[in-house]
Amino acid sequence: MVQPFPLIDVSGPPHARGLQYGQQSAERIRRGIAHYSGQLARLHLDHDGIAALVRAYLPVIERFDAAYVEEMRGIAAGAEVAFEGVVLLNARTEILKLAERPDVRARLMESEGCTGVVVLPEATADRGVIHAQNWDWKAECAETAIVLRIRSDDGPDILTFTEAGGLARSGLNSAGIAITANYLQSDRDYRDIGVPLALIRRKALEQQHLALAMRAVHATPKSASNNMMLSHCGGVAIDFECAPDETFIVLPELGLLVHANHFVSAVALAKLRDTGVSGTPCTLYRDLRVRELLTPAIGSATVRHVKDALFDDFGSPWSVCRPPRPSVEGGMTASVAMVVMQPALGVMEAAPLPALNRSFTRYSFASARMQRAAE
Repeated sequence: MVQPFPLIDVSGPPHARGLQYGQQSAERIRRGIAHYSGQLARLHLDHDGIAALVRAYLPVIERFDAAYVEEMRGIAAGAEVAFEGVVLLNARTEILKLAERPDVRARLMESEGCTGVVVLPEATADRGVIHAQNWDWKAECAETAIVLRIRSDDGPDILTFTEAGGLARSGLNSAGIAITANYLQSDRDYRDIGVPLALIRRKALEQQHLALAMRAVHATPKSASNNMMLSHCGGVAIDFECAPDETFIVLPELGLLVHANHFVSAVALAKLRDTGVSGTPCTLYRDLRVRELLTPAIGSATVRHVKDALFDDFGSPWSVCRPPRPSVEGGMTASVAMVVMQPALGVMEAAPLPALNRSFTRYSFASARMQRAAE
């Protein structure tokens, strides 16, 4: 039986909430660190090498927001793990840049995917925003992921789905802002060191105003390309195709915004080379499938329509909803989670390994506990 993602509830200043986080999710954090450390060890990067890279990378994080370092120190103390391991969970891709090991980077990233979608009020039955995603990555991460709820004294509360120990991945806040992200790759990647993507997403979710969340996504320098999709419960959604040093905009059509793992902006494609399609060729039809499945429901779309589109198994196992299958490096890859958010209601639903399991758990700002979502 697939277990629901546990809800981790934290509050207080950075170190204190990190301590709570680490204590509540220690087993999953340790499992995640062991997984990535073991993989890196097989690629000839040992604990001392990882620790050295983390120490070299810390100034980048501290300049962006020193509170994140304090929170990660708290997580490490609470989980009784090395601080370097928590930083690795939050910057696993970026830290590899310092190793100058392109072969390692390619093998670590080859299985990552994702298909994201926003349905705007003009296309939904209840005139509310629906923002959802399938997260495609390592199948074992279904046992290391959590939903983190942050009660804030100086900003909106946050509800984010992430790997245990991470500060954010996809999520929403109590100001009605939601974010998801998809892997992209271009010929500009890893020329310079930028802010870890997990921290940029967290920064966006900390904002009271959509404009400032967009600024965090649009303007923060990055090490590698990434796609980030932002929405607001008031009926706005914009997709940001981010190269490390430049950002390109994709806008909704007929109330739908869908994105997979390739650049679609004509401006972007005129200025850079998309180098990721060969590793995830199904990206070329995954976004088309979701758009085609949702188009007949425009004007009356519901959460059920969005889930059904993300459950699509055309081309399986190279499908929108990916069942566990071997990756090129020998591990198992899958759609680890389907996450469906309704920002106006402050509600997130998540299903682990959706190709095998259609049972959702509902998480919210209002509820004291998670609940099974009706199907």
